[in-house]
Amino acid sequence: MLSEVDVFISNYTLVDPEVYQLWVDGYSSSDAVNILHQRGICYQTNAPIELVASDVLDHYRTYCLLERLLQAPTKLASEQLSFQIEPQTARMLIEMYYEFDDSVVRELLGKKLTSKSRKDLDEVAEKTGVTLKSCRRQYDNVKRIFKVVEDLPGSLVTNIGQHFLLPEDLAKRYAAVVFIACLRFEMNKRKLQFLTFPDLYHCAYSMMSSWTYRYTGSEYFDTDLDREFLLELPECKILLENDKHHKHLVCIKLKPTLLERSYQELDVNFRSYSRAILGIGCNLHRSRELRFFFLELVERCIEPWRQVNWSHADLRNFLAAYTQCALDMDVLRCSSFSIFREGDLRDVFERYMKVVTSCLLRMYHT
Repeated sequence: MLSEVDVFISNYTLVDPEVYQLWVDGYSSSDAVNILHQRGICYQTNAPIELVASDVLDHYRTYCLLERLLQAPTKLASEQLSFQIEPQTARMLIEMYYEFDDSVVRELLGKKLTSKSRKDLDEVAEKTGVTLKSCRRQYDNVKRIFKVVEDLPGSLVTNIGQHFLLPEDLAKRYAAVVFIACLRFEMNKRKLQFLTFPDLYHCAYSMMSSWTYRYTGSEYFDTDLDREFLLELPECKILLENDKHHKHLVCIKLKPTLLERSYQELDVNFRSYSRAILGIGCNLHRSRELRFFFLELVERCIEPWRQVNWSHADLRNFLAAYTQCALDMDVLRCSSFSIFREGDLRDVFERYMKVVTSCLLRMYHT
């Protein structure tokens, strides 16, 4: 009597997170074996070094085969039949492959994503202490994500998450990189080298939240600044025509919190500070001026405040008082410019200062 037998052969791909991390970090298999040996792998497993080397080499072959799918994460997660990988393992593989070093990506910001830039990665590797292979992986990942999402409408974070299956925190970091690249902000000047990737991430996200069309709630591209808002900003210069009253209000508000020396310095230099803050905003509708936004903040605002030894608390108090006192003035409530309804210019100024304050407080390293 014949009996039917169902046979199922399972061959799940085994992933060792520690070995995979070494592969992602750009170490050769022999370097990985040496690192594991230094970590005591032979003692922990009671295995000879030759067996460890053989196992690592086997893992490396698997990861090299997987790399093609890692470059198209949706295929790795659902469309491929070559590897049997559990969903949680696939998520781990993708997240670790697309993770990046802040120091490496900071070096990439402001550079065009061209073959020449890729050839110069040996300088990035030397400067950051990250392996050249890892620098190339990170460069390629940034370029790949940029090319896919730069022209997609809607939220950058959502688009990156959907196309590359990245967790929200990592998708946000890539979104900031794409935003900076699309608007072509100048990042390579010597005066900007003190700014870290977390600094620029913070600033970029603040701009994306308040200066793009996302703010209006309409159909938007996260990489497009609200053009109407930028064109309205020059009207805020009306504050300079009333700077004596503005200064009076600010000085009264700050006198209890400032040292006498700082108070006298503010009294003397208030107009130049106000001209700098408003002057930057008045030119943002010009593409070239927008590119130099961060450099302008450093040269026109941060450097003068450093020269007079403002503390971070001094700056925070000044920006809060400067903004609130302007909002309390009638001059922003009733603009003579015909396109504004009552209160519109006030909203424009508040929207501008929200981002400028956020950026300056983050960028002001003392």
